[in-house]
Amino acid sequence: MRSLRARFLAEFTLSTQSEILRFAQDDSEGLGMTARMRSSHRPLSGDGLDLRLRRTLVWAALVVAFGLPFPLSAQQAVFELDPAQTQIQFTLPGAIRAVHGTFKLKAGTIRFNPATGKADGSVVVDMTSEASDNVSLDRKIQGEVLETRKYPEATFIPTQIDGRLETEGESALQLSGMFKLHGIEHDSNLATMVTRSGDQLTVTTQFQIPYVDWGMRNPGGLLMRVGNQVELNIKTVGRITLPGAPH
Repeated sequence: MRSLRARFLAEFTLSTQSEILRFAQDDSEGLGMTARMRSSHRPLSGDGLDLRLRRTLVWAALVVAFGLPFPLSAQQAVFELDPAQTQIQFTLPGAIRAVHGTFKLKAGTIRFNPATGKADGSVVVDMTSEASDNVSLDRKIQGEVLETRKYPEATFIPTQIDGRLETEGESALQLSGMFKLHGIEHDSNLATMVTRSGDQLTVTTQFQIPYVDWGMRNPGGLLMRVGNQVELNIKTVGRITLPGAPH
């Protein structure tokens, strides 16, 4: 907010300095004009109206610059993820072989302030959509590990985006937030690569979830031992709307 006000004041000062000085001179002259108008009881017109208009505009600008917060909605960029163009792949390492599978995105919207990086919104994953190359293990993963009947969704709530989003091409951004999985919230920091083409963003990220440390069971057994962490690879495509741009 301070940086926005500082930039506004700098631009405002350069473009209106002469107007403020003229206002100050006219204002002193206007006092005499006001006294004459009161004695003659004539309506304000001509130069008097121009003086009042300039005074109002200058003071309104100063009040906005120094005192009033900018509307949050006017500052926010909005990134809408497309579930149809989102791939969520997981790899569960195993002693004999790894298990590969997928989840589906249910919905996703990320709003953020480009100046401060402050973010909100949600990214919701349909946990009941889990499917892997091991059907028998899927039943165990959904029934005993994820308990999808009780916890059908996993949600990521963004709180901060660090880094510069370039106008075109690639940007490396750090996405911080809270990941709610299996009914428990966990702080998360995701390194993301963003490729921008016009208003389209392609975002990729890769990270590991220590699901056993997070309170879930290991689905392995004597005949199939698997690791206590699962690796996620995510690629999503969506549309970004910047502050001031038409929706």
